[in-house]
Amino acid sequence: MILYLHIPFCESKCPYCAFVSYTNKNTLKEEYAKAIVKQLEFELERFCPKNIASVFVGGGTPSAFPSELLKPFMDKLAPFLDEKAEITTEANPNSASFEWLSKMRRLGFNRVSFGVQSFNDKKLRFLGRIHSQKEAKEAVLNAWKVGFNNISVDIIYDTKMDTKKLLENDIKTASLLPVNHLSAYSLTLEKKTPFFKMPNVKKESLHLAKSLVKILKNEGFSQYEVSNFSRGYECFHNKQYWQHESYIGIGCSAVGFVNGKRFYSDKNLKEYIKSPLTQRVENLSEKELRLERLFLAMRSNIGISLEFFSKQKRSKIDMLIDGKKAYIKDDRLYNSNYFLADEITLFLS
Repeated sequence: MILYLHIPFCESKCPYCAFVSYTNKNTLKEEYAKAIVKQLEFELERFCPKNIASVFVGGGTPSAFPSELLKPFMDKLAPFLDEKAEITTEANPNSASFEWLSKMRRLGFNRVSFGVQSFNDKKLRFLGRIHSQKEAKEAVLNAWKVGFNNISVDIIYDTKMDTKKLLENDIKTASLLPVNHLSAYSLTLEKKTPFFKMPNVKKESLHLAKSLVKILKNEGFSQYEVSNFSRGYECFHNKQYWQHESYIGIGCSAVGFVNGKRFYSDKNLKEYIKSPLTQRVENLSEKELRLERLFLAMRSNIGISLEFFSKQKRSKIDMLIDGKKAYIKDDRLYNSNYFLADEITLFLS
């Protein structure tokens, strides 16, 4: 089993972000720290996991949350962690100080993922980021200095500013830093975000996306999921999601998935703090679960067992293989073209 913790605090709200986060609730941080410990105790007792293989702290902005406030949570979690558990925290370059990174490392975190988005200052301002490319480089180097061996950076593409040259510079800059993982996300215009009402901010280009993948490969990053690239290290936590493994969700707006059910915590910060054990439960049908498994498998290098498919589907699988859009290895089906992941899923469903 794995665990996700949501930190819903931010220094500023980016115009493309649809995640639950607050920029004006800083006075609630100490109360929130107590609420997540209370929910953690409840979830550990309810599901009784013998071992937790990975932890991912996301947001929001975890680096906007004092490391001292996370200590009670990590202390409570410690006896349940695998000896070699992957423990990741997200961070923003402007708030992930050397001191904060040092303290997080001492709390047991062994992987950090930076929301860099670009190493171009003009593009950073366009995206509403409040750090500079210089701060991004310094944050990565500081993480390395304090002992993080596994470092990831996020990049956003498909913005109106993007050119092959700009993206190439972003990737080459990242490749010169001590990072062994990179996530490249296409800009998505989410409802209820400022960018949603500004469709001209997005420039969707399949040609540019394919160029990005080629640039990453040339710099030593191998694609193992639609948006994820490894240079020697694939994120264990994400791969558990893609294999449809169970996970516990802790915190405001967090989602858990256990025994075919989804557990949704309250999205309202004050309501969550008031009642952290209150959740909405969704029972997923067998059809929904099967579609999710197939969708996740076709988006990544996880693949899926041939036993998953009925005999009637074998002719469709053969068509995909003949068209070089999929291949079989060790009785598992794998996608050959992640850009067609959604279409292949629909074709096989």
